[in-house]
Amino acid sequence: MRRAMAVFVTRRIPAEGLRVLAEAGGCRVQQWDSEEPVPRPQLLAGVAGKQGLLCLLSDRIDREVLDAAGPSLKVISTMSVGFDHLALDEIKKRGIRVGYTPDVLTDATAELSVALLLATCRRLPEAIEQVKNGGWTTWKPLWMCGYGLSNSTVGIIGLGRIGQAVARRLKPFGVKNFLYTGSHPKPESAAEFQAKFVPLTRLAEESDFVVVTCALTPDTQGMCNKDFFSRMKKTSVFINTSRGPVVNQEDLYDALVSGQIAAAGLDVTTPEPLPTDHPLLSLKNCVILPHVGSATYATRATMSVLAADNLLAGLRGERMPHELLL
Repeated sequence: MRRAMAVFVTRRIPAEGLRVLAEAGGCRVQQWDSEEPVPRPQLLAGVAGKQGLLCLLSDRIDREVLDAAGPSLKVISTMSVGFDHLALDEIKKRGIRVGYTPDVLTDATAELSVALLLATCRRLPEAIEQVKNGGWTTWKPLWMCGYGLSNSTVGIIGLGRIGQAVARRLKPFGVKNFLYTGSHPKPESAAEFQAKFVPLTRLAEESDFVVVTCALTPDTQGMCNKDFFSRMKKTSVFINTSRGPVVNQEDLYDALVSGQIAAAGLDVTTPEPLPTDHPLLSLKNCVILPHVGSATYATRATMSVLAADNLLAGLRGERMPHELLL
């Protein structure tokens, strides 16, 4: 980078990432310095004439933003593993390079997926509430009973990095069978868990626990719908830590209310944040978290550094640590 490159950062990110940009030299940083998302007008103004953009998954980077940036924009670096917020066709058309942050959040997201699964199947939020509101009176044989992992069948939708990391963590709980589905079999990945590749319908029918860890694509959008839930066991538990639109939430609500499935745990919803009066929030058998899959201090710091490194490499015309090949 011979002359100073101008970059726009759309949010207050961990200090570690900003430090990388500050110490790079030849990099002029403009930042929306807030915990809250950058308002649209400020995003459009901020990106104008910049060579680089460091954004988050809550920023919709579409044609309007790219037009506002103009032909100077060379690199977009997103501090996320997902990229469904980026208008990739339009970005590709303009020859803009894209960096993202896979791998580094795998462990944190897998831990959270297991925590959410256990909290949901053993009814932890409900139990905590009972302690607080006086519902805990004496020991009762069937009170607050849930479902355990021992001898169970776990179905994983999307046996990618996070799906494998979830299976690896669940295996020691005594899970008997792992099933998985996806666009194609992955025998090398599946071998570690003796996981069996099956159609989505069979995964729904045979699993005691369904964990969704796939990417959001046109194929996976709305995939967990009425037909899917109707095939699940009445005692089964559904967990989604991928992306909200993979699930048809109206169909999930109906399945939970009618007792078609036992419970659900979601770290992702449509929209995000979920309105506080949303029907799903009225259900005891639905545990909803505010998209905190990667929320450990160490993981978020690492994500910000990788996003900064991707951005700088792109500006220098060098190989990015993690480039999304369009």
